Parts: sequence; structure tokens; C-alpha cells
Amino acid sequence: MVSLFGYGKTTKSIAIFLKEKNIKTVIYDNIEKEFVDENGILHKPFNCFDPNSSSLEIPSPGIPPSHFAIKKAKNLISEYDLFLYDPLNLFDKKPFTIWISGTNGKTTTTQMIEHILKDKNAMSGGNIGTPLAMLDRDAKIWILETSSFTIHYTKYAKPNLYILLPVSEDHISWHGSYSEYKDAKTKPIKMLNEGEVCIIPKEFKDISSYGYKIIYENSEDIANFFNFDIKKIEFKEPFLLDALLSLSVSKILFDEENFEKINSFKMAPHKLEEFYDLQNRLWVDDSKATNIDATIWALQRYKNKKIYLILGGDAKGADLKPLFKILKDLNIRIYAIGKEGKNIENLSKKYKIECENTIFLENAVKKIKNLLKKDEVALLSPACASLDQFSSYKERGEKFKKFVLSQI
Repeated sequence: MVSLFGYGKTTKSIAIFLKEKNIKTVIYDNIEKEFVDENGILHKPFNCFDPNSSSLEIPSPGIPPSHFAIKKAKNLISEYDLFLYDPLNLFDKKPFTIWISGTNGKTTTTQMIEHILKDKNAMSGGNIGTPLAMLDRDAKIWILETSSFTIHYTKYAKPNLYILLPVSEDHISWHGSYSEYKDAKTKPIKMLNEGEVCIIPKEFKDISSYGYKIIYENSEDIANFFNFDIKKIEFKEPFLLDALLSLSVSKILFDEENFEKINSFKMAPHKLEEFYDLQNRLWVDDSKATNIDATIWALQRYKNKKIYLILGGDAKGADLKPLFKILKDLNIRIYAIGKEGKNIENLSKKYKIECENTIFLENAVKKIKNLLKKDEVALLSPACASLDQFSSYKERGEKFKKFVLSQI
């Protein structure tokens, strides 16, 4: 019997897939009594899990290692193990896989690579939104946005090509420490075989690997290694690095560098998305900036302007002090929201930065509307997750734009 922990998008798709293969599956979740869902799959409370009656356990990536069911499990594997290592012998072929990880830029890089390789029978999935159970096995290339959570639980599967974006402090409350977070991000480097390639930040250059390591510190390093003409790329940082890494994949696999194609890529919403209000003043929706590194990138873009920064949410255990060491040197006023509001207020006092704890996003927008001038910028770049007040960073960004464009 296969045991699935949690009932998220990943485990639901696995349960349906295994049912179609006539493999007995039970989903364990935070429920009080068992039931059978509309797909005919049995759900039981977590406290009913018996490791002795389970042949495999696959967790939803959001369930942390500290969970009691995870600790009881004897045969724990990841979604990637199930579909790429194939312990149940369900598949007769396996696609070439590209894994993309790092703290910021995973989604954009994954989307860019798919855009470039669309005519190569490539498709994207993983953390980007499509579970592996729903990907086409006939596709030649799977481009997988890969979270540290998934890598942590992965024991056997590995990429054929690994792209690691820069790593900074994030998800500390899930992993337990920054060291554990970095260990997860660098784990695939150690699993590569001879002839396989990884592109990784310089800080990880000494990690042993049978694969070939391409080392970089910045966009220029990538451009120089592959002899790309950086002037032909229309994206600015931080998206320039994403574009260069995407071109690198095409160069490695097919010896192609299509600048016209990468420049035709359209950015998804909520990532340094600029728009103007009814008074033609600049606002920026950077709601996807859920850690301090992403916010630092945003601040660099607007460092020559007066910035009204909306900051806060759930910091996920990360220390915000390094961000404030940068904020103190900018012409900035902070509007704190969410769970971290009080902490942001206290740090602002310590670093002598103007700050108002508005608690809610709508309050912050109203305050900024009364002050913002045409040569200034209002920036939502929270450096925190959204789940303390919103269903997702997307909802937070949509609400932000709605509040800004409202005439009230």
C-alpha cells in the first residue's frame, strides 16, 4: 500500500494516477475521521498511519520533516523518486530532466527554458504548477522547477542537467536552519553522473560531483563562459541572469543561442511589474518577492528614487536584519504589514528609518497615495510570504493593484 501525506495538488494527482494503475493508496491528512472522496480514494487521519502496513510513503512537499507522520515513515520517498526513479516499475521510458532550483528566479527561468525549447518537445512542471503525475511521458524533456522541500525528500531521482540560481536565506522554519536549506539546494550536484552538467553559484564550487560544473558569480560570468553577446538580451537584472541561464541550456543541449526567441518571452505578473495609477504615478507589484534577496534586487532597480516600500507578511523564520542594513542607505519610507509588522517597526527604529505599521495592505496603499509624487516609486516587495493574510502571493498582488487603481 502507498501512503500519501497531505492532500495538496501533488498528492491528489499521485492518488488519482495510482488508482488508475490499480495500486492501493491511502491519503493521510488533518481530518477527524476517514472518508472516501469523489475519486474513490480513501482518506484517513494522520494518527491512523501505520508504517508497518505501508510499502511507500510520499509527502506533500509542504509537510515539514518535523511532522510526526514523517518521523514514523520507514519508506519515505518524493514525488520525483516515484516518477523518475520508478520504484514501482510503472514506466517503460523516462524523459531527459532539467531541474531548476535556487532562492529566487526559479519560476521565471523554468518558463524561459520552456519558451526556448518548446519546439524540442519539452514541457515544464514540478513546483511551477503541474505535478509530475500530469506531465506527458512522451515529452522528450521535462523542465522541472524544483523546491528545496522536494529535494529534501528525494533519495534516488536526479537531474540530467541542474541549474542552481543564487541561494539566500529562506524557508528556515521548514528546514530548521539555513545550513539545512543549502544542503537541500546543493544535493543534486552530488548526484550527477559523468557527462551530466550543472550550472552553480561560485560558493558551491567545491562540492564534489561526477558531473561537469559550470561556475558563476554573476550574469557576466555566464555570458563570458558561453560567449554570449549580453547586449543582444533585452532583460534587465534580476531577469537578465534568468535569460542567460535559459540560453545556456539551449547552448548545452542543442548548440543554439536564439536571442530573438528569449527576447520574445513575456514576464508573468507580480514580479517587478510596473504600472501607473490615475495620477500617472509609478507603482510596482513585486508580490512574488517572498524573501529578502528578492526585495534587495527590487531596491537596486529603484535606488535612485524616493521609495515607499510595503514590507511584511510571514518571514518564514528568516532574519530581516540584512535587509535593513541596505535599507538604511536609501531614501525610503516603510509601511509594515502582516505578521512581521511589529518586528519591522522595531528594526526601522533601530536603523533610523521612517516606518509606519499599517498592519493591512489596503491601509498602506491609502497612506502612500497621499504622499507619492511623480518622480518617486511605490513598491510592494514584501520580503515575506503572503499566507498570514492572503491565499497566495498572486492574491496579494491582485489586491495591491486593485487598491491602487481604486478611486476611493
